[in-house]
Amino acid sequence: MEHNHNKSFFWSQGIYIALLGLAGTFSLALMIMFKPNNSEAQIKDTITTSIANNTPVQQRLEQLKVEMLNIWQKEAQSKDVAPDVPSRFRGATIEEAKLAPEHKVIALTFDDGPWPKSTAQVLDILKKENVKSTFFVVGQNVKNYPALTKRIVDEGHTIANHTWHHWYHQMNPQVAAYEVANTTDIILKTTGVKTSLFRPPGGNMRNGVASYARSNKYAIIMWSSDSIDYSRPAVPRLLNNIFKSARPGGIVLMHDGGGDRSHTVKALPEIISRFRKQGYKFVTIPELLEMKDQESEKIAQQQELKPKN
Repeated sequence: MEHNHNKSFFWSQGIYIALLGLAGTFSLALMIMFKPNNSEAQIKDTITTSIANNTPVQQRLEQLKVEMLNIWQKEAQSKDVAPDVPSRFRGATIEEAKLAPEHKVIALTFDDGPWPKSTAQVLDILKKENVKSTFFVVGQNVKNYPALTKRIVDEGHTIANHTWHHWYHQMNPQVAAYEVANTTDIILKTTGVKTSLFRPPGGNMRNGVASYARSNKYAIIMWSSDSIDYSRPAVPRLLNNIFKSARPGGIVLMHDGGGDRSHTVKALPEIISRFRKQGYKFVTIPELLEMKDQESEKIAQQQELKPKN
């Protein structure tokens, strides 16, 4: 029995070491590409900390993956590369990604944060459920709550631009430029991420900010399923608002900031559970756009291979 136990132990450790070796090779390739100064140290710290805390193998690998992706994104952004948006979506308006039926994915998005209490509660739930989402943040809130903003990125979520003041009224080009550009700037200064994703407050496409974003090649991200949680409906109503229009490749609109979001926080575990029961997987907006981009390329290639009459 002791012999079998040792064999099992060394076998599991061998798999872990092999997987870490593979991950290390990948990280080394990224470091060679971008030549970061501290990437290797950060990755080593992640591995050392997780081993010291006796973290399960799968969780260690997940932590390493998030750390590597964060490092890669920040290094890419510092070289003026925008990995969050495939080129075909720059300047486009997206309400959903119409994908093949086998790609049953959904993107959860949260607006108007970061916000005291509720953003942390949402992040706690997402972390517990191992779900990654996209947060459209307001610039002045990023300024007021930098630690919450950093936590969004540090935990592997995507951060995006939702203007500085969250104004709805008509703006001249100079004010519109300030609203968008300053928010992108403070996100970069706070998190190291330069986003190319934008959502206009209230979905208003006519007050100047969307025009500025489009002309500056942001992907304008709307939604296909609206929780209407800003009106604080009861949890059953909130759930119905989401699921009556939810479909594969869809984008769900919720709010973690801008007011009392206790109903959203209360509903979120059930939202996640119900989507999973229906066979959905959760993706961030960049992942959703990447899936759509790859599918479009595949279709285009198939069309080229078809015999011409």
